[in-house]
Amino acid sequence: VTVKSSSRDPATAAGEEGDHPPKEEPWKTTLKTTMVHVEAGEFRGREASLWDLLHSRYIPEEQRKELLELYEAGELSLEQVKTVVSTIVTRAAAAERAEPAAPGSAPRAEPAATAPEPTPLDGD
Repeated sequence: VTVKSSSRDPATAAGEEGDHPPKEEPWKTTLKTTMVHVEAGEFRGREASLWDLLHSRYIPEEQRKELLELYEAGELSLEQVKTVVSTIVTRAAAAERAEPAAPGSAPRAEPAATAPEPTPLDGD
C-alpha cells in the first residue's frame, strides 16, 4: 500500500469539513517532551519525560492531579515541576529500597532463597 501525502487535512478530504480532532493542550505537550535524567528507581540512569514520571507509580494520584492543576494554571513553572517530580521520584524509590518489599513486587527484589542450598556435608 502506498500512502501519498496530501496538502489537504484528512478530515476535510473525507468530507467532514470543520470537524477537526481536538488538539493536545500545549502544557501537556511540554510535559511529554521535557526529558529529565533520573537516578532512582525503575528510571535509574536514563531519561524519562516529565509526563511519564508524573504517571509513574512513584507519584500518588492526588499529588499528580495537584501538580498538573498548578502547572496548567501557571502557578508552577516547568523548572519547579521538574524539581518537585525529581524529588518525589527519588524519595519514593529510596523508601522502596528501605522497606522490605513483598516478593516479586519490586523490580530489583532479591531472590527469595539467598542462603546457600544445604549440602550433604552440612549435616556433619
